[in-house]
Amino acid sequence: MEFPEEFKYTEEHEWIMVEKDLATIGITDFAQDALGDVVFVELPEVGTVLEVGKPFGVVESVKAVSDIYAPIAGTVEEINEDLVETPEIINTSPYEDGWMIKIRMTDASAADALMSSEDYQALIAEES
Repeated sequence: MEFPEEFKYTEEHEWIMVEKDLATIGITDFAQDALGDVVFVELPEVGTVLEVGKPFGVVESVKAVSDIYAPIAGTVEEINEDLVETPEIINTSPYEDGWMIKIRMTDASAADALMSSEDYQALIAEES
């Protein structure tokens, strides 16, 4: 499994890549592996305002249905339309092609409070 060092991570297994005040969000390699084959993804509409820690979408796999939580507050600027037709992209490319949403952050500095790649790997080692 890989965990890009330039990303930030949450205890709920989301990743976030920050570029100025725009954040790209998805689920981690660990999360997609635990879920198994992803068969459905529900994403918010563009313009939706997200609150930290509140669900913004759903990922359904052959094993389970899981909420996806907002790691940071902001407004949805773009969703990954490819996931609607081919949700399994999350399994094959969770960080590149399998991103879920892009949001305009309310406070970009809030991302600093999220976990580093090293901290996240320590967390999942405890869970395994």
